[in-house]
Amino acid sequence: MTGRLVAVNLGGVTEAEWAGDPSGRSGIDKRPTAGRVAIRFAGVLGDFIGERAHHGGPDQAVYAYAEEDAGWWATELDRAVRPGAFGENLTTYAVDVTGAVVGERWAVGSALLEVTKPRTPCTTFAGFWGVPDLVKRFTVRAAPGAYLRVLREGEVGAGDPVEVVDRPAHGVTVGEVFRATTLEPALLPRLLDVPELPEPLRAKVRRRLDTAGR
Repeated sequence: MTGRLVAVNLGGVTEAEWAGDPSGRSGIDKRPTAGRVAIRFAGVLGDFIGERAHHGGPDQAVYAYAEEDAGWWATELDRAVRPGAFGENLTTYAVDVTGAVVGERWAVGSALLEVTKPRTPCTTFAGFWGVPDLVKRFTVRAAPGAYLRVLREGEVGAGDPVEVVDRPAHGVTVGEVFRATTLEPALLPRLLDVPELPEPLRAKVRRRLDTAGR
């Protein structure tokens, strides 16, 4: 399966009252950049990350969102939604991001990326968009985009193919993980069968299941 990159987006420093970081700074306002961009194990070179307690790190090094899902929001909110508006590094086309299996690998440019988990919406996101109930609406829509870890550093650029080169047999998708951890807790036991899921999230799932007396 092969899609392509519509844009590679980098965030500068935005200072705002809605920024989640105690310093009042956020990197959510990402904009398309021209040319090739370096992807490192720690993230996208030149991309500012504000609230590092919840963003960034090896399991959230890169964030991808589908142009098709952005188009849905443009219609829903009756407003233009440009690449990077979701705080994503990679805007994709013809890539089933919500249906991506956790642990599947994408060859993009000279980099190799692995899908790890969905993005969880936050109040910073709602503040940036100026839509107070965005977190609730984003959760109900359940098209969260995907975080990726970097297995091979490289360079990427707009127009590069996005090729799914490996897909685990367990079949648990980004969308299923998102629904399990938000609106459909009955799905939580499925997540324990996903070795590629980041350990902090697996631990959270175990705690919730233990509390529920599974």
